[in-house]
Amino acid sequence: MPLYDYKCPNCDHLFEARHSFNESAPPCPKCQQEDVQRVILKAPRVAQGMNASVSDTGSATKEQLRDKWAEETPKLRKQLVDKLGEDVVNRNAPTLNTNYD
Repeated sequence: MPLYDYKCPNCDHLFEARHSFNESAPPCPKCQQEDVQRVILKAPRVAQGMNASVSDTGSATKEQLRDKWAEETPKLRKQLVDKLGEDVVNRNAPTLNTNYD
């Protein structure tokens, strides 16, 4: 079951509640106010490309980062060339021309 965050408009108490999607919000545990507001305090992070973790631990070695950069740079360069043209990329992003083979 998902965990939801709520805020009581009566006493401003923030609390969490675990319940199914179809259940209604529980009353405030502090003041028993029935009409509480669901709030979003944290959003899931979806990482792709260079933001994606290169290891299972969430930290990466210098070599792992270098390998990830070598993997993602050609993809980025192709997207930019398709959108802006070869001349613009060569003029404004010359570091993307590095061969990482």
